[in-house]
Amino acid sequence: MSDTQPLASVEEPTDLSRRRLLGAATGVMGAVGAGAAAWPFLATLRPSDKAKVIGAPVEVFIGSLAPGQMTRVQWRGQTIGIMRRTEQMLAQLPEMTDRLRDPASDTTSQQPSYAQNEHRSIRPDILVLNVHCTHLGCIPRMIPEVGAQPFDENWKGGFFCPCHRSMFDLAGRVYSGVPAVLNLLVPPYSFPDDEHVLIGVDPQGAA
Repeated sequence: MSDTQPLASVEEPTDLSRRRLLGAATGVMGAVGAGAAAWPFLATLRPSDKAKVIGAPVEVFIGSLAPGQMTRVQWRGQTIGIMRRTEQMLAQLPEMTDRLRDPASDTTSQQPSYAQNEHRSIRPDILVLNVHCTHLGCIPRMIPEVGAQPFDENWKGGFFCPCHRSMFDLAGRVYSGVPAVLNLLVPPYSFPDDEHVLIGVDPQGAA
């Protein structure tokens, strides 16, 4: 009888191992459950990709933009056109005054102060516009060529909206007598250097 060990003493190491295994598994499952429960909360603290894009400034390289050429980018869901105007284009702007609704950009509520000049830009050669028509939001065609067009016999170059035939000159100023009543909008922008335009950020000190 003395050679026979109690059953409990034989099974104790096995039971202890099982208890440790079950305890570890319970701990792991608890951690996984807590992590899963915390995930929706943590996700709300991290901005989505969409939130990062909306309103974020957009830097555009214009070093290779040829005279007379326009490039387009997206900012805040809107199409922004950036055009390098030629000397001839700039020389035509004063000739348009008598055909325009708001030639001096007096409607200050819809453009920054640095757009209140004849060329409606910080640098005369670089035009930056929201190219959605101010009538119903269509995107006008940029037609820089001077000469008679089906929609205007004395066309001096500019933007023509095919949706409802609104017209704008090469500074984005709206013609009189067309459905649109406002000049094309000028978004906030600035020049970090001579070869880049930063859309969404006003020049330092500008309103």
